[in-house]
Amino acid sequence: MLFSSISFLYYFLPCVLILYYIVPKTCRNKALLLVSLVFYAWGEPKFVFLMMGMVLFHYLAGILIGRYGQSKKGQAVLAGTLVVSIGTLCFYKFSNVAWPIGISFYTFQLISYVVDVYRQTAEPQKNLVNLGAYITMFPQLIAGPIVRYIDIEKQLQERTHNYEKTLDGIERFLIGLAKKILISNALGELCEIFKTSDEKSVVFFWVYAISYTLQIYFDFSGYSDMAIGLGKIFGFEFLENFHYPYISKSITEFWRRWHMSLGSWFRDYVYIPLGGNRVSKGRWYFNIFVVWTLTGLWHGAAPQFVVWGLLFAVLLVIEKHWLLKKLEKAKGWNHVYVLFFVIISFVIFNAADMAEAAAYMKGMFGFGNVPLMSAECGYYLKSYGILLISAVIGSTPIIKNVVMKATAASYGKKVFVVVRPIVLLLILAVCTAYLIDSSFNPFLYFRF
Repeated sequence: MLFSSISFLYYFLPCVLILYYIVPKTCRNKALLLVSLVFYAWGEPKFVFLMMGMVLFHYLAGILIGRYGQSKKGQAVLAGTLVVSIGTLCFYKFSNVAWPIGISFYTFQLISYVVDVYRQTAEPQKNLVNLGAYITMFPQLIAGPIVRYIDIEKQLQERTHNYEKTLDGIERFLIGLAKKILISNALGELCEIFKTSDEKSVVFFWVYAISYTLQIYFDFSGYSDMAIGLGKIFGFEFLENFHYPYISKSITEFWRRWHMSLGSWFRDYVYIPLGGNRVSKGRWYFNIFVVWTLTGLWHGAAPQFVVWGLLFAVLLVIEKHWLLKKLEKAKGWNHVYVLFFVIISFVIFNAADMAEAAAYMKGMFGFGNVPLMSAECGYYLKSYGILLISAVIGSTPIIKNVVMKATAASYGKKVFVVVRPIVLLLILAVCTAYLIDSSFNPFLYFRF
């Protein structure tokens, strides 16, 4: 079930909210677990048992690790648990069997739970319902962000529900919904038009590349916004997952702003345990390549994902070796450098295979035996020009800064109080109209 669907917005979510708020506070985690299982079973009925089995297995492992601590028995339990976790993920990633939606996300959450219990930075969860509610929580179950147990451990026991927090959650959800439906979906249609076009040109290749780069940002950041907003409605505070990555001045900064929950997970559970940067330079670079190879494989078991990860590994090593200081002085050009390689990376990322990626690269740089411009490309540039400009502006903090300045004064605050609910209702109405009128509504990160 998609968040950006009529069935979710007008049937599932209202029923869930009614159930959640009418049950006693002591039963809310049970209610959340129940509705989350229903949500997952809606689209993946046979795999809900796999997820429940993984939760039970890690619950028992957490109890044992908490009992044995960092002794040899504790180490053995942790090692066995990691073998099962990673083995299960790899089985579905690298085999030809059907792939359970969201398995990459909830497996990483389960791993972080048992590792944190072993490190004694978190207490083993004695309540199976609470652990189940954490892992299966439908707002972030399908496509993240990756919520660590230590970040919401206390919230599972006690969390705040109030009008302002709920309104903030609704606002955040609707902003994410608008990103997804009004921008990402429309950009996705342009990308599909390009793929089926018989009049490709160099400019059209770049239009596609830029459109997909913007599409994946608004798709995934929109989903993260919706997840964070829903979390607030249910009293949870999830960490941010995106922070305007396309304004970065280096690839290093880009990965501090893009999919932040995944980057921090690999840092804390792979990179630092390997030694991080507190090792010899050769080993340091080796650690970077290991992390980025795994990051690529996390997204998919195909060569293009590995190449995508290794591209970033190479760029990060170059930056750490000598380029970062030069980028600090190259104002303006540093943004061009980042956007160029990010666009190239997403062309590779979205390709069906490396052959298609190579063909697209040739087309972008004039080696694909295509003209510089075509009439069809000109037509679609005119048709989608406003959308592309709006998406570029929306990927920066410009709009947010304007709203903050406008509401800083007392008069602005008063106007904001009145205008805010009207704007939110308008966003919901427009998004609903688009959902009714269009059948094109993919979520790119569902495949990961």
